[in-house]
Formats: sequence, C-alpha cells, structure tokens
Amino acid sequence: MNKKYFWYSILVLVLSCSPKTTLIQEESKEEIRQPLLTIEGEEIFAEEFLHLLSKNREFQNKGEKLSPEDFQENFDLFVNYKLKVKEAEKIGLDTLEDFRKEFDVFKQDLIKPYLIQNSLREGELQKAYNRMNEVVKASHILLQFPANASHDDSVAVLRMALKLKEEAEKGADFNQLALEHSDDPSAKDNKGSLGYFTALQMVYQFEDAAYGLEVGEISDPVLTNFGYHIIKLEDRKPNPGEIRVSHILVRSQSGDPVSEERALRKVGDIYTELQKPESVWEEVCELYSEDVGSKNSGGKLPWLGLGSVIPEFERVAFGLTEIGEISSPVKTPYGFHIIRLEDKKPIASFEDMEAQIKSRILRDSRSNLIQSQVTAIQKSRYDFTENTSVTDKIEPLFDRDINVSRKKFEENQLMDSILFETSYGPSKVSDFIDFLDSDRAVIRYQSGNAFETAFEKFVAQTLNETEEKDLTANNEEFRLLLQEYRDGILLFSLMNDQVWQKALQDEDGQIEFYENHKDRYTWQERAEAITVSMAKEEKTSAVRRFLSDKVYKSDLADRLENTFLLDDPLAFSMEEGIYEIQSHPILSKADLSKSFQELKHNNKTTFVVIGNKVPAGPKKFDETRGKVVQDYQEHLDKKLVASLKEAYQVQINEDEKKRIYDRVVAD
Repeated sequence: MNKKYFWYSILVLVLSCSPKTTLIQEESKEEIRQPLLTIEGEEIFAEEFLHLLSKNREFQNKGEKLSPEDFQENFDLFVNYKLKVKEAEKIGLDTLEDFRKEFDVFKQDLIKPYLIQNSLREGELQKAYNRMNEVVKASHILLQFPANASHDDSVAVLRMALKLKEEAEKGADFNQLALEHSDDPSAKDNKGSLGYFTALQMVYQFEDAAYGLEVGEISDPVLTNFGYHIIKLEDRKPNPGEIRVSHILVRSQSGDPVSEERALRKVGDIYTELQKPESVWEEVCELYSEDVGSKNSGGKLPWLGLGSVIPEFERVAFGLTEIGEISSPVKTPYGFHIIRLEDKKPIASFEDMEAQIKSRILRDSRSNLIQSQVTAIQKSRYDFTENTSVTDKIEPLFDRDINVSRKKFEENQLMDSILFETSYGPSKVSDFIDFLDSDRAVIRYQSGNAFETAFEKFVAQTLNETEEKDLTANNEEFRLLLQEYRDGILLFSLMNDQVWQKALQDEDGQIEFYENHKDRYTWQERAEAITVSMAKEEKTSAVRRFLSDKVYKSDLADRLENTFLLDDPLAFSMEEGIYEIQSHPILSKADLSKSFQELKHNNKTTFVVIGNKVPAGPKKFDETRGKVVQDYQEHLDKKLVASLKEAYQVQINEDEKKRIYDRVVAD
C-alpha cells in the first residue's frame, strides 16, 4: 500500500479482521505513558502510532521492521493525520448530528464482539464447525403471517403448516406443494428447493431443524422471523470444501431465441478451439470471454463453496475432478459458460476457522440463545443486587401492555427507589420509566408476564452499558480501535470537504492548475491505427487480401467486421483508435512508414493499417481532466497540511520518538 494513503484508509477496518496489537502488548503501561507528541496541549501517546503502524501491510510484510526513511515518512504522516483530526475538532465536525449518528453505529458494531465474546463457549463454536464438515440439501414451504397478525392469525398459519406437513407425509409431492402454497417468492422458480448449504448459511432455527432431520424426513413447522417453515431433507454428504475455477462466458438474452442461438454457436466454436493441442486457455479467454471482470485474468473466479453460486453452474463446476479439466458448454441465466477446474481444497481446520466462525455467530440469531449466560456473567462481574422489595411494589402498577403513569409512582413516592445496584452505581425506578418511554414499541406484551419481560430487558441494557463503561476504561485494545474509528470519520469528513470534493467541484481551480503545469500533461507521438490479431490461421490469407490495398478510413473497421466476423465471430480480434506509438505493444514494433504491414505479436499473425500521425504535444484540458483533478487534490492536501503546521503548535518528544525508532527500525 502506498504509505501516503495508508493513513486515509483507517476507516476500512477492524470488524472484518482481528486487530494486530503485538507492538502495544509488548510495552508496559509505565513505559508508554510519556507522550510521543503534543498538539496544542493535547498529549498523543506512542501506542496510538504503533497501533496504526501495525496495520500497515508493508510493515507486516517486513517483519515489523522499517528502514529509517520509512519510519520518518510514517511518523510525518501520523503527525499530519493528527493535525487534520485536530482541525476537524476545531471547526466542530465532531459536534454534527451526522457524525454522532455514524460514530454511534460504528461504536455499537465494534463493541458487540467484546461484550459477549467471552461467553461464547468452545462447545458452540465446535458444534458449528462440526456441521460445516457436512452439507445438506433441503426444500421448504414458507408460510408467512399477515400484517399485524393476531393470536388467531398465528394459530391459523400454524394449522395450515401442520396440514401441509401431513399431506406431504401421506405422499403428496413436496415440491408441488411448495409451488402452490409457499410464500417464498423464489418458489415459483425452484419449487422450494434450496440446494445444498452448510452451517451459518441459514438462520439458526432453520439450520438447527434441517441438520436434525434424516434424509427424506419432513420437519414439524419451524418458526423463524420469516414465518413458519416445513422442511424436507433431500440429501446430506461430506462437505467437498472449496474449488477455484475459471470460466469463459458468452452472454445471451434469456428468452430470445436469436440471441441464444448466436451465443450457442459462438461458445461451440470456442469449445472446439480449446480442444486443439496448441490452444492456450488464457489467450482464448482474453479474446472471447464476455465476462469483463475476469477475462483479463484467465477467467478466474473467487473460491467457491457449495451453495455460493447458481445451481446450473455449481453442478458442473463441482463435477470436475481433475485440475485443468474443461467442461462442455453449460447454460445459465447469464448465457453459456465453459468452466475449467483450477484448484480445490478441503474445509479448513477448526483452528484456522475459529475466528471466522466466532464472528459469524456474533451476527447470528444463536447469539440470543446465550444471552442468559451473558447476563449471569455480567451480574457476577459487576456485583448485581436486585431490590426485590421495590420490584414487588411496582409490578402491580403496570397494565397488560406495560402502560404506566408517572403520577402513580410519584404518588407512591417510588421514583427515587433503587431497583438494583452494580459496582458502577444504582438504577432507580425513574430510570426504568425513562427506559419504557423510549423503548415501549419494542417491549409490547406478547406472552408471559409483561412486567418481567420489560424488567429483564431493562436489566440487560443496563448491564450492557455497565460493561461498555468498563471496557472503555480498562480495555486498551477496544479504546484504541474506538479512537481509530472516531478520528477516521473526522479525517474523512475534513478531507472530503477541503480537498476531495473541493477539487472535483472547483473547475476554475482545475483549469488554473492545468495552465500552470501544462508540462505534466502531454501526448507522445500518436497514430491512427487498426490492429487485427488473427485467431484462425485459415482466415489469414483472406484478411490479408482484404487489407493489403486499403488505406485507413473511419469506416474500414466496420467493413472488415461485416465481411468476416458476421459469419465467423472468432476469426480475429480487432482494435481501432488513436494510440501513443511508443507505449503501444504493436505500433511500437511497426514500421510507421508503411500504411499496411504484417507482423507477429504474441505468436499470432497481426495486421496493422496505419493512418495519420499526430505529433507529440500538449493534452487538452478535457483529455486529461481526471489526472488534473488527482494532481489538484494532492496540491490542496499539501496546502492544507502547511496551513495546519502554521496554525497549531506541535511538540515532539524526541526521547520517546527515539525509543520507538529503536524498536521498529531494522538494524
């Protein structure tokens, strides 16, 4: 990563990867309490610099060592970064409502793993991993509740689910039942079939039910947030792991016979071409694949697991057994594919997947199942004590929907009564009433005791807030990550306002910058040209005869295409344009004194028709606006840093800097 932009990238962070804090962990708190630098009286400590430095890929790749020059460059960038954060605070970006909302969202996402990760027992992780060693194939029928469903509505849906299960067990076709009755929109296409999946790919209740079935067995109705599901297990087998494939895609318009016939003919020609011993997959892919995202990298796709791609593609891809094996053309909704197996690997070990499984469980509904364990741990850790004499007094004052009047509690002199206490302080009845006023829509009576439901939620929230306070005060890793998020949002806002968007919107400034730096924006000598790279040598003579007496004209490429490619779209590839001669892979080898010539490029016969030459000279503003904007942004950034260094007093603790230098600079 370019170090210049490393400090701007800190927003794209930590929720997706485990923090790297070895540099900080090796320091004792006594050793790092001297500030590394001070900006306008605000002390900034070495652990923040080390924390950010430890995320630098270049630093990691070099064994956590830097050259003296790299250390100084990173240190200067850190100082500039903190100056920008200071400026953002000075102009009040940290007080804006948008900032507060965004930071709160980041904070809540960041804190979740820390709050409950210690209560995720090894058994729950191992259970998920054990399931991941197997894939299951299932179909389902989904019955959803009507909007604002009453208790009677819910019972009616359950009865319908039981009825459909009974029909299926008596021999009715399960997939036909799904087509006729399922509320899953995809059922009209897949008749309820979900294909293969493994643990952590479905909501937990659905996964738990599916893995508990025998092949052919139909589940009782399973309740999830989507409604009631009836699940039929169709197959289960060991997880084959992941495969890496490449593909060549010829697109077609689904439902258009002419488009599909043309694509089928083209993909057939490509497949025939691949059967030739001299054929090179990467070259064929680059020439003919219509997947622009992969054609220039040999058609390679990311690693795939069962259930990660559409079934038509998956069936063929996972059916390949030998590395390098090529499939015959396969049709999907995107067109026609030829697939080649590049690599395969089994499911990773538990140790390698533990962090990933833990992260996914934290976002999974199963995390709710361990809430009681979390609460028990928190109550013990923070010395929770409930005042049951007060709860016994206030419970009768609530109605069925936990509506309550403050006046009742004031009349009974209960508002200041303590409901419970923790090591961080008491919670009073008035706090509970405030909680209900802010969260009443979430805590409607559903079943059981309304007061108990509301009180348990209030206790859980209070304990979570207590743990958050404890975390911020005592967990250095969390504190540094939180600081990183906060400063990152402020940095982005400042740079967006004063550099990036300013440069994009200031057209007068762009033009002035362009006029003052025209020597940066020049064309090399260029030429008009058509290049034709032959893919089928048997067509070479005909193409040569067609081009040999032609001069470059604007319609020549169209005439060439109409003469040859309509009948044989794979005969050759062609490019037309005005190109810089020196940097063009073909023109740089050509004899520019000839209007037509033949040469070899990448072991293929290549024809070149050259038109007018354009001498070297300055680029017009419109021809280089993107580069001008990029350079103008860099110019504004330098001006901003220079102004901040004038505006703020920066004091560097040279002893502390030397101590860090000795730790991270290679001998």
